Amino acid sequence: MKPGLSENFQRLVGIELAPVSHFERFISGVGGFLGIAIIVLLERGVLGEVGAAIMVASMGSSAVLLFAVPHAASSQPWAVIVGHIVSAIVGVACAKFVGDIALASALAVGLSISAMYYMRAIHPPGGATALTAVIGGSQVHALGFQFVLTPVLVNTLIIVSVAVAVNAFFAWRRYPAGLSSILLPETPTATNAGDAFSHSDFVSALEKIGTFVDISEEEFLELRSLMRQAAANRHLKRQDIKLGAYYSNGGEGDALQVKRIVDAAPNEDGDVIWCVIAGKQRGMTGVSRRQEFADWAAYEVTRASGTSMRQSFQAIRTSSKTREPDLAA
Repeated sequence: MKPGLSENFQRLVGIELAPVSHFERFISGVGGFLGIAIIVLLERGVLGEVGAAIMVASMGSSAVLLFAVPHAASSQPWAVIVGHIVSAIVGVACAKFVGDIALASALAVGLSISAMYYMRAIHPPGGATALTAVIGGSQVHALGFQFVLTPVLVNTLIIVSVAVAVNAFFAWRRYPAGLSSILLPETPTATNAGDAFSHSDFVSALEKIGTFVDISEEEFLELRSLMRQAAANRHLKRQDIKLGAYYSNGGEGDALQVKRIVDAAPNEDGDVIWCVIAGKQRGMTGVSRRQEFADWAAYEVTRASGTSMRQSFQAIRTSSKTREPDLAA
């Protein structure tokens, strides 16, 4: 079913459609509070009130990522620490060697983005760190390259440590994301050999996309597993079963099966007579309660003309992963 106007608008402007529990929102807020509170207390003595406020603005952005989306690729320790460090180095260099503050600010942000890309450490708040080194005022400028170590490195280590500690209490939020795969027993992610994929396959797919995708491999695997569970639990309703229609069990490879309803009782609670027209046990007929058949069926298969039954079976085998196969007469 096509999304409605309201849903299309939400996607267009980027309104998140996935629901998040109130408890999850509460945990994220508490984590952000603790991380920033510790940093503010330490920064006042190093940078003063104004400098601390500017520096903490950068860390505040990191807090949103670490506590709201702890499994995102840009939230992982390497991205956070290295992203801030290289951005701080770039920012200090621009502040020292570029006289015009407007040009220095633009260069600091632009070069820090490129540097983070090359370091494989994309962390959006790093841009704010680079900018802080330029516009942070005399107290920040007086630190020179010491700014990279204190406060930047110290701050990043603090906020990463708080993220590890806070998220450790909740199994589904364990941070870093790779920690879950180390602590928990490995579970299979494929139903058959043809469906399995390796780490190199994941990397290859990202290379083909050609742009930064803010999702870790562990997060992708978990999402994929949950999608499979949802798909496995999705069935047609008994009123969806129609006389003469074709239905597939949604299997892949040899597990794929397509049945046609050849006769059906007029009432929704009655029996249906079906015949297997593609896949395992082709030619077999049987009788099922309408609800039982609906539980077996994953989706209806539409018919098209112009190809033989053999060609149509090959087509549906190929397209079964899309869940929108065509079956020709």
